[in-house]
Amino acid sequence: MIVGIPKETRPFEYRVGLSPAGVEIFTRRGRQVYVEKDAGVGAGFKDHEYEAAGARIAYSGEEIFARADLVLKVARPLRSELDWLKPGATLAGLLHLASTRRDKVDALLEKKITALAYEQIRLPDGSLPLLRPFSQIAGSMSAQLGARLLQNNWGGNGILLGGVPGVPPAEAVILGSGVVAAYATQAFLGLGAHVTVIGDSLEGLQKIAERFAGVVTMTSTKRNIERATMYADVVVGAALVSGARTPILVTREMTRAMKPRSIVIDISIDQGGCFETSRPTTHDQPTFVDEGVTHYCVPNMPGVVARTATHAFVNAALPYFIRIADEGVEAALANDPALALGVNTHQGKLVHLTLLKER
Repeated sequence: MIVGIPKETRPFEYRVGLSPAGVEIFTRRGRQVYVEKDAGVGAGFKDHEYEAAGARIAYSGEEIFARADLVLKVARPLRSELDWLKPGATLAGLLHLASTRRDKVDALLEKKITALAYEQIRLPDGSLPLLRPFSQIAGSMSAQLGARLLQNNWGGNGILLGGVPGVPPAEAVILGSGVVAAYATQAFLGLGAHVTVIGDSLEGLQKIAERFAGVVTMTSTKRNIERATMYADVVVGAALVSGARTPILVTREMTRAMKPRSIVIDISIDQGGCFETSRPTTHDQPTFVDEGVTHYCVPNMPGVVARTATHAFVNAALPYFIRIADEGVEAALANDPALALGVNTHQGKLVHLTLLKER
């Protein structure tokens, strides 16, 4: 099996599909690995480090996709990259196919690509092991982003997130009760904000309440969301439905009722977003104002802390990658139910329930 690591081509995506340490593990097991030139530069990995680990350097993305039986990406591939894929290959990445264009799914089907979405690999307890490190990072980043966006020079209300003696802290509302919500809660509390968490999982809310003293927890109802967002200075969208579009939790009317110049950080945007007013933005133009509220809706937030994100991801993903390389795709999917849950297309067929419904 030939493993290919292309350079990410989407703007402000600095992560890479495999670190030199990961490459070394593959090559020691007798696998041939091709890495596109400068693929790891954004994460601080140089070509000579990959070569020292046993990889061969390729000089174009087209060569990587044409050679590889297993392509390890991070971000969703561009249409041109799908055209380069070798028929019958396996493509792994944060694919988010439930919110992608239909022609891209059709291209995967035509080439009989096994499309493996990291964000859908799910353990029996419901946890998402490959999405977890990115969720941890995005949740942690939300507080530092919120603190900055509340500043006057970023268009905010001039509120210090943690307040000072005699002046209350900012009100942060977090929608969700999973990994992103837990790490966002930790980060906002660390900066001194007052935090309210609204989620639809009582178990998740229980864990947050037990872990973080002083946090207000509420069940996810329209009334609770409506009331909480009205007084919030920062609202973080941290909801996720694995493999499906994120439901709209905050309507345009709710956003209109928020404080002028308050902040929305929609971490769910890569799955469509949980605010009706959300639309994807980029790291160079990360915000826009709608209904008087500043929206931050960058889909690849962890992409700009690439070294941390790549190391954390590879730590979680290597056991799955090794299983595919050692056993082959068919055997790996048959022997690992969690891995099989990540498959969207296989042998020219749609196999993910959400995609089947949309077709």
